[in-house]
Amino acid sequence: MKRICVLIFLLGILTSVFPQKVAVVLSGGGAKGVSHIGVLRALEENGIPIDYIAGTSMGAIIGGLYASGYSPDEMLKIINSEEFTKWVSGKLDEQYTYFFRKSQPDPSWLTFRFKYDSVLQTQLPTNIVSPVRMDFAFLELFSEASAVAGYNFNNLMVPYRCVASDVRYNKPYILKAGDLGSAIRASMTFPFYFKPIRIDGKLLFDGGMYNNFPSDVVMQDFAPDIIIGSKAAGNYDPPDEDDVISQLSSMLMGETKFNLYCDASVLIEPKLWNVNVIDFSNTEAFIDSGYVATQRLIPVIRQFVVRNVTQTMHDSIRENFNKRKPELKVNSVEVSGLQQGQALYIANAILGQISSRRSNAYYAQGLNIGQVKSGYFKVIGEDRLKSAYPTLQYDTTSHFYRFKVDAKYEKGIEADFGGSLSSGGSNEIFVQLKYSLWRKLATSARLNGSFGRFYNSALVGGRIEIPGTKPKYFEGEYTFNQYNYYRTKSFFFIDDSPSFLYENNSHFRFDAGFPLTYKGRLETGITLGRNRADYFQTNTATQEDVPDRTIFNFYSPYVELEYNTLNRKQFANQGYHLYTCAEFVSGTEKHNPGTTSVLQGAFTEYHNYFIFKFLYERYFRQRKFYRPGIQFELYANSLESFRNYTSTTLYMPVYAPVYEMSTIYQSEYRPAGFAAFGLRNIFTITKNFDFRLEGFAMAPFRELRSNSLQQAVQSEFFPSMNLILSGSFVYNTPIGPLSACLNYYDDGSPVSFFINIGYIIFNRSAF
Repeated sequence: MKRICVLIFLLGILTSVFPQKVAVVLSGGGAKGVSHIGVLRALEENGIPIDYIAGTSMGAIIGGLYASGYSPDEMLKIINSEEFTKWVSGKLDEQYTYFFRKSQPDPSWLTFRFKYDSVLQTQLPTNIVSPVRMDFAFLELFSEASAVAGYNFNNLMVPYRCVASDVRYNKPYILKAGDLGSAIRASMTFPFYFKPIRIDGKLLFDGGMYNNFPSDVVMQDFAPDIIIGSKAAGNYDPPDEDDVISQLSSMLMGETKFNLYCDASVLIEPKLWNVNVIDFSNTEAFIDSGYVATQRLIPVIRQFVVRNVTQTMHDSIRENFNKRKPELKVNSVEVSGLQQGQALYIANAILGQISSRRSNAYYAQGLNIGQVKSGYFKVIGEDRLKSAYPTLQYDTTSHFYRFKVDAKYEKGIEADFGGSLSSGGSNEIFVQLKYSLWRKLATSARLNGSFGRFYNSALVGGRIEIPGTKPKYFEGEYTFNQYNYYRTKSFFFIDDSPSFLYENNSHFRFDAGFPLTYKGRLETGITLGRNRADYFQTNTATQEDVPDRTIFNFYSPYVELEYNTLNRKQFANQGYHLYTCAEFVSGTEKHNPGTTSVLQGAFTEYHNYFIFKFLYERYFRQRKFYRPGIQFELYANSLESFRNYTSTTLYMPVYAPVYEMSTIYQSEYRPAGFAAFGLRNIFTITKNFDFRLEGFAMAPFRELRSNSLQQAVQSEFFPSMNLILSGSFVYNTPIGPLSACLNYYDDGSPVSFFINIGYIIFNRSAF
């Protein structure tokens, strides 16, 4: 008995002089790896010390968070946050995408990109999920801890290791120093899900390809007395012929051996079920499973672990480490991989006002991380970069961080193809080529054409953008539009029948603008153009008849304000759109009557008038399967009339809340100004399939009527009300909406059935 007491006494002395060192090893496992949070929580609650920690893939993330001073509760909050969901899914917030940078809507279905050197060269995507959001999240989560540790993982709150895979040499790559966020990002880069990154010149993928449970790394680097392992991953099931991810997993991820390499060791195996790599819908259950599995093994762990670290001690260690973290303040931007002008463009977008430049870094007054994030995502949202990877580097002298961007820009031509196919005569083919040149300024050019029976068009234009905290743009374009309102069911071919109304418009537009918010812009400019209309004064004209011709040469300065958060180019069901425009028009009308005209002799008259437009469309919160929407429209002008009724209606406001109305001439919906209100009732059948029941009422300020001389006569104010009803089934396909609509109009032939696939969108008109 005396000897046993002496032995216990000596053991106590030895453990106090040479305390036991406990290492925790966390396996990969994708979304199942959140169970490690429950494991760490249970270990802390039971006073188990954690002296070293290592992990692979998801284990690298949880281990890295712990080593960086995050508590298990804080980790759970991160995993459950909406922010986490977004960066795992790869979605970039709409708030970081400038509306003013979006091109005018066009009817494109598909976009193709070509390299300059070979239009035949194609490239397969290297990732399914965009890493942009995740990369910046890792920067925010781990940069402060990296700075405290002096970029040495031994100096973190808990010494840390993670494992990635060196694809070139087919072996694991141990990460023990450098930028912590980048190391973790490399370790969890599941092939083809996420884009790989380079560290030390090596292209790195998920560490699970060669070492999904790095207990050997812990033993080699730290030589602990006890190893506690947490197993969230198993070897993959046989590949499924219908599941590409299972096939990739079987090919790329090596067999995992959960060896602990230590006599005093415990392996914790929570009860988990198979889920998708990024399916975090079971987070609470998995964490609880990790917690319960650990609690059951605490008596076994206590057979080896003599030391006791209370929860208060754990919290104190964490608090002391976190107090040393320097705040994320940035005073410079360094860009690699791009030309100097492109680097300056990015620096301007992020820093706003650059105060100086030294070497390849640009300096400004200190910015908080939110300001840097906003500017960086603005640049990313422009789609000018093929790739970009951000990091922060702390300067111990200035006590600021340097924001570093490793970027790649690939020149290319973008080709769009689209149009619409309908049961009416509005069939259209649309093609477009876009080219961009990016230096200190961002310039772009585009050329497009639309070809059809009803509508033909050509556009050539260019745009220059100036970056900064208050970016701005200058734009110029020439547009030719041609409309043939003769009703026909022919497909793309022009027949010899006389047209009811044939309008030919060409104009130059020069404008400048800037954003008011992420979703708003203010634009001002001037339009110079020529509008020609050939038309008959009757629908019974013959081949021998000569049409009237009205030519209007004009210029028109304008200013417009627009906010737009709608989720689709057409048949939107979320967001809002506000548009208002004030315009002055000055021009000369020239009329040559044809054989169906009562009026005789050439006619010339000058016109000066104002136009005011206002549109507001909004969709409200969905309740079960129903979502309501409203639309209000106001259009006023001071134009009295052109020489005859038909030419007057061409320059009056058009009310066309139903897309089919854009393809037909309806004089009843071209009054001398109007106010209109509509209800859009949307019933969701499936995610992409809606039934829309819509009704609109238009109150004309003054109606237009034709007198015996075919001249336009305006009625008294608010003479009547015009109704439009529409019921439609809309399925949003990957190339555009497929719609079947039954429409009612107050125009003499009230009922119309219209089927269309694609977008009924035209290049901007002059008015």
